Amino acid sequence: MAGQVLPAALAFGQSDPVLREKIRAATGRSKTERPVSAVVADLNPVLRGWGAYFRNGNSGRKFNAVDGYVHERLAILTSRKHGRAGRNWATRYTYEWITRLGVYRLTGNVRRATAHASR
Repeated sequence: MAGQVLPAALAFGQSDPVLREKIRAATGRSKTERPVSAVVADLNPVLRGWGAYFRNGNSGRKFNAVDGYVHERLAILTSRKHGRAGRNWATRYTYEWITRLGVYRLTGNVRRATAHASR
């Protein structure tokens, strides 16, 4: 099927839980003593590597889901760090907040590659 775009399921496959586990480990409860900027500095190379490896194909929805997961995990970490109850991550920790932190965003880094070889 020449010219067919690869589905996102083929792009991520079984590696999605591995990425989530790496994010969870980087933003776990044991990291509340560290500054959030240091956690982001540890997380960015992982996100960049995964983004570079999976950017070809149809992985835009998965990238958006991973970005949302990173946003949620960092908001939970920051809430715990400052002793705040509840998540409130959608209102208190906005897109502007995560952008200021310098978190690498996977969304927008997809190249629509076809299933056949380039000529």
